[in-house]
Amino acid sequence: MEPRVDLKEMMKEKARAVQSIVAEIGSLEEALRYAIDLTRSQGGTHLAAPGLDKRDPAAWSLFRSLCKESGISLVKENLRAVIGKLHTGFTVADYAIAETATLVQDSSSEDLRIATMLSEIHVAILPASRIVFDAMSLDSELKGYMTSPPSYVAFISGASRTADIERVLTIGVHGPQELHILILNEDRA
Repeated sequence: MEPRVDLKEMMKEKARAVQSIVAEIGSLEEALRYAIDLTRSQGGTHLAAPGLDKRDPAAWSLFRSLCKESGISLVKENLRAVIGKLHTGFTVADYAIAETATLVQDSSSEDLRIATMLSEIHVAILPASRIVFDAMSLDSELKGYMTSPPSYVAFISGASRTADIERVLTIGVHGPQELHILILNEDRA
């Protein structure tokens, strides 16, 4: 049984504990502008948003025009061709587990896996209504992913981190250097 807690606040607290950058947003357009500004401010030239064109064609069209105005290349497919140039991966999380600040994404698409694992920065939109307390709260959803194999479900908690035998921590060796979680307070994504 799920305890009575503010899941959004718990998610934010736990995400910050694993060095994720968390912000609340009120619209998908705000998220698009956030990703573009972040990419540009860090000198990036390529932003990937696999699947957004199918999920929300209007948002994709707006994203494409905003990127063009900003001089950023927006890529939606065949990300292998731009792996060395890919700065920001922009995705929409399917769910999040507040207890561990873990994003859950159906990553059956290779392009989505590349965007979340091989970009320097990962910006993930998280609809507030998709935050659950713990992994057990996703039991039926996870079983649903397994009904149509092959499937690949990613559990993402914070930026990539690893340490050597002397416990020297390194960020971004096996994935993005930063994870930005944008909690969308309207369920449009």
